[in-house]
Amino acid sequence: MSKHGLYIEPRAQGDYAIRREESKRASATAPTQKEAIARAREMEPNAEIHVARVRSSGDGPDKFRKV
Repeated sequence: MSKHGLYIEPRAQGDYAIRREESKRASATAPTQKEAIARAREMEPNAEIHVARVRSSGDGPDKFRKV
């Protein structure tokens, strides 16, 4: 397992950013969440991939979930 994970988050532009755990800038982007997950697996096959949940629950936005 990789020491750090990859995070997939929706961006204001309508696409998805793939970001390493401690970075502020995206390592890559993809037009869809599915393509972003596939790209993240190509970048780091053994990394934990965390996807931001897009919906909101009653007490605020949901947390990341592992893929």
